[in-house]
Amino acid sequence: MNIDRAVMAFAGFVVLLSVTLAQFVSPWWLLLTAFVGLNLFQAAFTGFCPMALILKKAGFSSGQAFR
Repeated sequence: MNIDRAVMAFAGFVVLLSVTLAQFVSPWWLLLTAFVGLNLFQAAFTGFCPMALILKKAGFSSGQAFR
């Protein structure tokens, strides 16, 4: 698995987790969904993603979006 796929998988997991928590715990968890969405949006234009940096240091192979 390369960095691009790992970032998308992690973002998807966090979104699903926050929606579930918003349903069963508190609607304030939707702020986490908004944060993930904004981070993905800015990463599309800047190429900067904190999760990609962490995964690179963890030894994941580079993909096309994050090197």
